[in-house]
Amino acid sequence: MIDLLLGFVAELREAGIPVSMVETVDAAAALRHVDMGDRSHLKAALGATLVKSERHVAAFDTAFETYFAPHGPPAGSDEAAGRMSADLAAIGGGGAGGGGEADVEHLVAALFRAVRDDDRALLEAVVRVAVDRLAGMEPGRPVGGAYYLYRILRRLDLEALSGRLDGTLEGAHTDLERRLQREEIDARLEAFRAALRAEIRRRLVADRGPEAVARTLRRPLLEDVDLTAATREELARLERAVHPLGRRLAVRLARRRRRGSRGRLDVRRTLRRSLSTGGVPLEPQLRRPRPGKPELVLLCDISGSVATYARFTMQLVAAISAQFSRVRSYAFIDAIDEVTGYFGPGVDFDEAMRRIGTEAGVVWLDGHSDYGNAFGSFVDQHLGALTARSTVVVIGDARTNFHDPNTAALRRIAAASRAVYWLNPERRRHWDTGDSVMGEYLPFCAEVHEVRNLRQLEAFVERVALPRAPNPLQETGGPGR
Repeated sequence: MIDLLLGFVAELREAGIPVSMVETVDAAAALRHVDMGDRSHLKAALGATLVKSERHVAAFDTAFETYFAPHGPPAGSDEAAGRMSADLAAIGGGGAGGGGEADVEHLVAALFRAVRDDDRALLEAVVRVAVDRLAGMEPGRPVGGAYYLYRILRRLDLEALSGRLDGTLEGAHTDLERRLQREEIDARLEAFRAALRAEIRRRLVADRGPEAVARTLRRPLLEDVDLTAATREELARLERAVHPLGRRLAVRLARRRRRGSRGRLDVRRTLRRSLSTGGVPLEPQLRRPRPGKPELVLLCDISGSVATYARFTMQLVAAISAQFSRVRSYAFIDAIDEVTGYFGPGVDFDEAMRRIGTEAGVVWLDGHSDYGNAFGSFVDQHLGALTARSTVVVIGDARTNFHDPNTAALRRIAAASRAVYWLNPERRRHWDTGDSVMGEYLPFCAEVHEVRNLRQLEAFVERVALPRAPNPLQETGGPGR
């Protein structure tokens, strides 16, 4: 069991869930107090000791179902599955390697009865026979479970089956009753899909081992999802996560500011305090530092795929705006316009983004990115917004569509501000390829970062909100680190 637990913890770490050695020891100790034969108790014990964030629950569930998958079919399904296989052989469906139309029709009819009558044993039997005859699983074949699931569902056509099941709602007398019955049928069909996934995973684990199967099922954590390549579902989950993330980050920043750091020695107070100890300075007195909140100026490219990335950056900054003395936001495509006024307390973020796209003057010529013209317009119209306390953050991929990059304008922006940081959502190996001029802008930036997900974005925003004084004893690497 210890080897299995260590393998499970290693998989959690590979998936991105932070699990310490102490937490692993706690999990091992917790297993002494639960019924190891009860998977629900086992899962609860491991989850309580190894998972610290709700965002990690889905990855934990996937790893648990792989490493602690049931070793055999559900109880009560053997007899029903045997009868179904005998029926298929009797009508010419062949053995376990069948999968002809007779098999499909018989399975669909059995599935119809199982869902209609809520017959769990029959449903499990359909799952086992469907995997036997329709999945086409071969021992040792390196194919993930999603492929086998697709093959089964394509043959069974659950949408057509769902339409047939609608005919069973005739006994409902009111719209509410029909809706409740419809939701119950949908839940039973989803339970069938879940049972298929579990059966396929169980057989894959038995054939290839949990480590190999876990690698094929592993998905990035929500905070590690690439913002420029996220699916619609992932973007929706990210939208729901960014505001709680902003609140947690704001609380953490405020707490760290209150704690402060050790200040410089206060000689006058130290000598005065030493009078009570015969002139021996036993209690050095320090000047408490009073770090000011920085001003933040965002310059966001909102064209093309970069728009999604800029959206999340502005959302996160808006959520922690109280941690800066002032936040001003500018959006640009080939022209630039201030959009600070589009955001504020009680403003719907989606509506603000829609207004920026329709009302803000972010297009000058053809609506394609032109960093040179945007930076030049900022210098001409908004340079007075920058002070020696301003931290400028440029958000974009530095792709100019072969227009003049106008590095002189960025030089003036850097000279008028405390520092310029650049967040680029593209992979570093793609910089300075095609129409990218990232290398030309690099000398005028204090730091340039490849930031592709919420975890990196959170770390950068915290770094800007709590600037650290440079260490004179540490050799600096110069701009563009």
